[in-house]
Amino acid sequence: MDRIQIRGGAKLQGVIPVSGAKNAALPLMIASLLTDQTLTLENLPRLADVSQLVRILGNHGVDYSVDGKRLGEEAMAGQTAHLRASAIVDTTAPYDLVSRMRASFWVVAPLLARMGEARVSLPGGCAIGTRPVDLLLMALEKLGAEIAIENGYVVARAPKGLCGGEIVFPKVTVGGTHVAMMAAALAHGSTLISNAAREPEVKDLADCLNKMGARIKGAGSSTIEIVGVARLDGARHRVLPDRIEAGTYATAVAMTGGDILLEGVQPDLFQEALDVLSQAGAHVSSDNRGVRVTRNGSGIAPVDISTAPFPGFPTDLQAQFMALMTRARGVSRITETIFENRFMHVQELARLGARIKLEGDTAIVEGVDRLAGAPVMATDLRASVSLVIAALAAEGETTVNRVYHLDRGFERLEHKLAACGADIERISG
Repeated sequence: MDRIQIRGGAKLQGVIPVSGAKNAALPLMIASLLTDQTLTLENLPRLADVSQLVRILGNHGVDYSVDGKRLGEEAMAGQTAHLRASAIVDTTAPYDLVSRMRASFWVVAPLLARMGEARVSLPGGCAIGTRPVDLLLMALEKLGAEIAIENGYVVARAPKGLCGGEIVFPKVTVGGTHVAMMAAALAHGSTLISNAAREPEVKDLADCLNKMGARIKGAGSSTIEIVGVARLDGARHRVLPDRIEAGTYATAVAMTGGDILLEGVQPDLFQEALDVLSQAGAHVSSDNRGVRVTRNGSGIAPVDISTAPFPGFPTDLQAQFMALMTRARGVSRITETIFENRFMHVQELARLGARIKLEGDTAIVEGVDRLAGAPVMATDLRASVSLVIAALAAEGETTVNRVYHLDRGFERLEHKLAACGADIERISG
């Protein structure tokens, strides 16, 4: 099993190209099930989750191809992929596929909207909490679907098609908003989604669906209006930059010091995170190339944060920010409001010398003068990269085990960091 070895102490200097967003790419790929024409996605990241979703979509009949490397193309440029579901050959998404990636459950929406039926396995447990699908199913029921749970599968039926309706989410849900938009795009009549998720990835999906012929207004706000259409066509769409990847590297340079240009991303995608890093002592600026983050030899200031839906501080950057606060000059408080059980990285950070105390949904981090390298174990995607950030500033050598978590969401992480001066390498086997 691969592991990553890091020798800390090097500042980061240079340019890091920001990849396409995993959290945008997955729903965009799933949207290919809504049409029998080709959906072309540019800037698709090379990730384990993308490869897994290709296998899941292939089970339903989606043909997938990737353009070859083009002359002058950079090594870290995103790929261009073509997806075509000319015929849906199977409306069942089996447990052995869905259980490997929760987002694959979202295929229930396009299968139901296009075919009038779907049988999709419940996704099962999750390392960072229960993450139930009840709000997703509620949205489908509001559009006229009949839902039953049979032997661990969600069986959804709408033999006469879905009908527009009013969906009011009791709490913000990104997955629920994705599902509601995809289902309503082919429903008869109009749909109003209230308390919708405002994340950039939601707007990116709506923009793509509109290119395919959907009629969606208001995405990016808390109210989305959709007028259903009879069919959707193919389209060409570029996946937006990954704000979580950008925020992760921004946190890494705040941790180590140095000067990094995050190429291809704009601050509006992760402004709250950049504001917090500025409070911690980093300097942030932007131009038409991207976002530049620098920190000189000054210390890291403690900052309190509480995670919140967009445009608040992202839960997907909580672990990375906690790693930064382990070196702050003082005490910080980090409150997790989105997912329960998302503090599993605490014990691994402690192995590097961090001082962190948990009180319910809040982590109290007392900054230390130094971290020391040690073997650590990744527990989930975001937790794993927090260990990398801590290791970049730790004295000595750190080995991060179970890096398959990293491969799910970070494209060529060790290559991007090494190109900017980090002493980092992947060890296979």
